[in-house]
Amino acid sequence: MVKHIILWTLKPEHNTPEVKQGMKQGLEALVGVVPGLVEMQVEISPLASSNADVMLYSVLESEEALKGYAVHPAHVEVANTLVRPFTATRACMDFVVTE
Repeated sequence: MVKHIILWTLKPEHNTPEVKQGMKQGLEALVGVVPGLVEMQVEISPLASSNADVMLYSVLESEEALKGYAVHPAHVEVANTLVRPFTATRACMDFVVTE
């Protein structure tokens, strides 16, 4: 299994509940659509101590599944319409689960 974690900071003018909810709904809807995507959780209500606005936590079957996810048309559509236009910064970490 591979975990794929992303933290986004939104552009100030787009840091709204509507934008965050759109990101959450669009991304979480990819489970069952993108092969190898096992789990997707998007957090949009950070505590005041946070320095990111939105977090994506996902689990994929393998590194190959992660590569497929990155270019899958449904993911690309969500990323291009509901995520990238609104984000200022993105940090990502992918790793193999060794449990």
